[in-house]
Amino acid sequence: MTATSFHRDVLKLDAAAEVNRIAESLRRHIFTTLKKRGGVMGISGGVDSAVVLAIAVRALGAERLVTLLLPEMESSPDSARLARVVCRQFGVEPLTEDMTGALWGFGAYQRRDEAVRAIFPEYDSTYKLKITLPSGLLEGGTLNFFSATIVSPEGEEQTKRLRPSQLQQIVAATNFKQRSRVAMLYYHAELRDYAMIGTPQRNEHDQGFFVKYGDGAMDVMPIGHLFKSQIYQLAEYLDVPEEIRSRPPTSDTYSAGSTQEEFFFRLPFETMDLIWYGLDHGVPAEVVAQEMELTAEQVQRVYDDITRKRMTTEYLRTRPLGVED
Repeated sequence: MTATSFHRDVLKLDAAAEVNRIAESLRRHIFTTLKKRGGVMGISGGVDSAVVLAIAVRALGAERLVTLLLPEMESSPDSARLARVVCRQFGVEPLTEDMTGALWGFGAYQRRDEAVRAIFPEYDSTYKLKITLPSGLLEGGTLNFFSATIVSPEGEEQTKRLRPSQLQQIVAATNFKQRSRVAMLYYHAELRDYAMIGTPQRNEHDQGFFVKYGDGAMDVMPIGHLFKSQIYQLAEYLDVPEEIRSRPPTSDTYSAGSTQEEFFFRLPFETMDLIWYGLDHGVPAEVVAQEMELTAEQVQRVYDDITRKRMTTEYLRTRPLGVED
C-alpha cells in the first residue's frame, strides 16, 4: 500500500463475508483436508474462543463440536462462568476437565513457587502472583523486562524485577498449564476422530504470546490471520455476549490476574494493531503518527517493540529441524 492510503479504518472488515470465509475454510480443512469427523476446542471465556466457537458451530454444526472448560485451582471463576454463557448462547454443552491434579503431578506449582520465594521469601499459598512488563510504551523506550508482583492476603502489593533465571523457572513451570490442557484437548479429539481447533489470533501468534506445543498446538487455526481488534468486529457481528466483548483480555495464568496488555503487549489493541499494520506495509512512522495523532518517535517505539518480539520469539514458530535444514 502507499503511505497516503493509510487511515484509521484500514483494518475495518466486512464481518459477514469474513465469517463466511472462515467457516468455509474450517469446514474444508476438517472434513476434506484432515478427513476428520468434527472439531474439539477449549473455551476460556474470552473473546477469541467465543468467536471461534460461534464460527465453528456455523461450519460444523453443534453436534460435531466438542467444547472443553479446562480450569485449574488458580483459574478465575469468571472464566468458567463466561465460558458457559457463550456455550449456552451458541447451543453447545461444554465438558469440564479440572487440570489441577495433572499440574500437581508435574510439580508445576511447586517449581514455580520455588523461584518466587527466591525473590519474596514470605510468599506462600495465601498470596497471589502476577508477571508483567513495563507499561507506557508510547511514553518511553523502556526495555521488555519482566517483574513479579505478589499480593498478600491483606491486599498489599510488592513488585520486584525478575532476573533471567528466575523468569525462566517461573515461565517453564507455568507453561505446564498450557501443555497439560492441550494434551487433554487432543485426548478428546483422538477419542472421537476429531480435529483440534485452535484460537490464537495474529497478535498472539506473530509476537510469540503462546506456549510452544501448548496453546500453540492445533490442527487448524481459523483466526490466526486477524488482528485482535478485528476479532472484536467479528464478535459484534456474531452477537457474542456483551460481557465478554467488554471484558479486558486476560491470560488467566497467574493467580493475581493481569490483562494481556499488562502481561505482554504493553498497548491497547486498537492502537497497536493500526501501528503494526503500518509497520507491515512499510508506512513511514511519520505518516502513521500524523493519522493517529501521535509523534513519529512514539510510533517508532512500537515498530521497534513489535520487531524485537517477533525476532526473539521466532523459535516458537519454527518447525522441528532436520539434518537437511
